Amino acid sequence: MSFQDDVAGVPSGAPRQDRTVPPSVAPTSRPTRTAALWVAVAVGLVVLVMLIVFFVQNQDMITVRFFGLQGTLALGTTLFIAAVGGGVLVALAGGARILQLRMANHRRRKGVGGPGAAP
Repeated sequence: MSFQDDVAGVPSGAPRQDRTVPPSVAPTSRPTRTAALWVAVAVGLVVLVMLIVFFVQNQDMITVRFFGLQGTLALGTTLFIAAVGGGVLVALAGGARILQLRMANHRRRKGVGGPGAAP
């Protein structure tokens, strides 16, 4: 009989129970903000390397015409500017939708009797 069994009051002839926690019940560690930041930086660096490769491989000069203006730019730069412009349009549309939903939520809370409503 071990000291632990004696303290726990387990008779010496009784089968000993294993006190280890099974993996399905073991506490899991949650990812930290630092870990998430590290992953985001790593992904960002991979994207930047891919952009550099894209620019280096697409250096052919092309003529760009826009609303009567004309100029020559590298193909990679032109496509990158177009992609950023598209991203800005999507961000503006998403921001307008978020603002619309917040205003509707504010109106709904005010009408239902949210904070500051008379009893």
